[in-house]
Amino acid sequence: MTKPKLIGMNHVALEVDDVDAALEFFGEVFDFQLRGSHRDESGVLQMAFVDMGDQSLALSRGRTQERDANRHLGLVVDDRSSVMDLATAAGAIVLKGRPFNFLDPWGNHFEIVEYREVQFTKSNAVLKAMGVTADKTETAKQEMRKKGVL
Repeated sequence: MTKPKLIGMNHVALEVDDVDAALEFFGEVFDFQLRGSHRDESGVLQMAFVDMGDQSLALSRGRTQERDANRHLGLVVDDRSSVMDLATAAGAIVLKGRPFNFLDPWGNHFEIVEYREVQFTKSNAVLKAMGVTADKTETAKQEMRKKGVL
């Protein structure tokens, strides 16, 4: 039997107590478009999808676990120079000794990485639609060459 090959992620769903408040928090830290949302019969926002080009981040109502410690989500951004200041101003908890790591108000742990520094890549069409340049550091290019991606 042939096993399916993992090729990427469509979305990751994170639990938050209040999806409207989570959208406000993320809107204070990141520039993004809302891909879609779902409200229950009473009009309460249950889920929202934050667009990331060909992927999305789903924010889902109903946080059930404790704050994350080591488990985290690495978000890729075009420029992370102002992220920590923006996150702190929005109410994030900065994790000491872990540069570019923070907890959102619901305890979700994020590590912020720059697109140019990682071997992760998006197609030129997606980058153009997002208004992001395809620049990569030499280290990232070397990693990509090793895999035959560049």
